[in-house]
Amino acid sequence: MTEQTQYGFYLDTTKCTGCKACHVSCKDRQGEVIRKGNDSAEQGVPKIEGVNWRRVYEYGGGTWSENADGSFEQSVFTYYASIGCNHCNEPVCVKACPTGAMHKRREDGLVHVATDLCIGCNSCAKACPYDAPQLDTQRKVMTKCDGCFDRLAEGKQPICVGSCPLRALDFDTMENLKEKYGDGDGHIAPLPSESITSPNLIIKANKHGGREGEVLNYAEV
Repeated sequence: MTEQTQYGFYLDTTKCTGCKACHVSCKDRQGEVIRKGNDSAEQGVPKIEGVNWRRVYEYGGGTWSENADGSFEQSVFTYYASIGCNHCNEPVCVKACPTGAMHKRREDGLVHVATDLCIGCNSCAKACPYDAPQLDTQRKVMTKCDGCFDRLAEGKQPICVGSCPLRALDFDTMENLKEKYGDGDGHIAPLPSESITSPNLIIKANKHGGREGEVLNYAEV
């Protein structure tokens, strides 16, 4: 039996500068095409206010301290993490959906929303630890990153990957990504434990990834 194809993302947090080019390009694509049920497209739909399919988290912490001689020392740090949907192997959003609108595609493992079945109940959003499903309050349906499957069909990368000036993002089958990057360093803050959803996301950790801090840009994400 042939193993199912599964696409996923790679993120190098040692390269990400928090420029948000991925975020902006994703938002622009959202304005061009918003997917409806059965993979049909509604053209010319305006960007959805307050909905960001890809978000760039700024995570930081550390302290300043004064020495006896009046000099100062500091342990301040910050790094960035660009996060969208991880098209998980065990997507809790799919399990939480009462209508079957949220589903995992057989052909590529991407998690999509069939908007003709969606009732906008927000159950998927409440279940997802990555804040991937987000409600379009005008149409009363859930929306999310769809892996730019239309671009994949044309042999292109997702728009977030193509727009990254530092090449901190990559996207491919998980088989190819693991061959290229290995298994990665595991999830670092502010990401939740991988055990919750078995996400298809390989992380290269920033050197500060094991330090305690907090998300510094909640207003942007």
